[in-house]
Amino acid sequence: MELVYHIGAHCTDDDRLLKCLLKNRGTLSAQGIVVPRPSRYRPILRETLVSLRGRPATPEMQQMILEAATDGEEPRRLVLVNQSFLCMPQKVLGERMLYPMAGEKAHWLSQLFPDRPCAFFLGIRNPATFIPALFAKSREADFRAFVAGIDPLAVAWSDVVRRIRNAVPRARLTVWCDEDTPLILPALLTRIAGLPEDTALRGSDDLLHAIMQPAGMQRLRAYLDENPPVNEAQRRRIVTAFLDKYALPDALDEEIDAPGWTVELIQDLTERYEEDLHAIGSIEGVEIVTA
Repeated sequence: MELVYHIGAHCTDDDRLLKCLLKNRGTLSAQGIVVPRPSRYRPILRETLVSLRGRPATPEMQQMILEAATDGEEPRRLVLVNQSFLCMPQKVLGERMLYPMAGEKAHWLSQLFPDRPCAFFLGIRNPATFIPALFAKSREADFRAFVAGIDPLAVAWSDVVRRIRNAVPRARLTVWCDEDTPLILPALLTRIAGLPEDTALRGSDDLLHAIMQPAGMQRLRAYLDENPPVNEAQRRRIVTAFLDKYALPDALDEEIDAPGWTVELIQDLTERYEEDLHAIGSIEGVEIVTA
């Protein structure tokens, strides 16, 4: 059995991947891939993680988790999802960095089934939009107080990725940019499920429906039916062309509401984010899914 942990980040995805995978539960289950509803396993996982604090789970504990998530059966692949696996939203910017406990919590997760291989999936987001979105998710009332003591130009996703890799060097880690999700959602679904790239899964176009004009979506479907792409890269190029023409107004542009942040700072954050992606790409054992 391989354990797959979709560990966030917060303010990315909005559980779209989970919802799509749940739409395909029957198809996936037939191939030994189980995607349980989070309400089944999150309470016992939380209790077990806190009690163990990185120690290996006993066989009895492992069986309890399997009972909760899969009715006791051991599948070929078990997919567990929680944006707060690494920490709660209010602790994301602790210690003047992103996810200060990322490495520690990834290790904790790997010890739930210490003798089984595991893989981690992490969506990241431009700090220029991530930090304001995180603030909106928090209970803070003052943005300046929320970011007090934090240099937004100093936070880096590559630092988070390195700490996870150092903590669980034998685990595979897949990273992608949330901004690319409309183009790469089908690829993310098949990777998380462990299926061939060309596997068709229900719901893979749900996000496109949300951001594209209905007429454009109909034309895109007709075009793909008449001209099946030879691979995922060609499909992305086709989808990009249709989005350029038929995207809903402002669907791909996000307004940044961050009091005190200048246009120059936002531009600098975006440039640093793009540089950070290159740094992530150089980390051994990390796969980046790009558009």
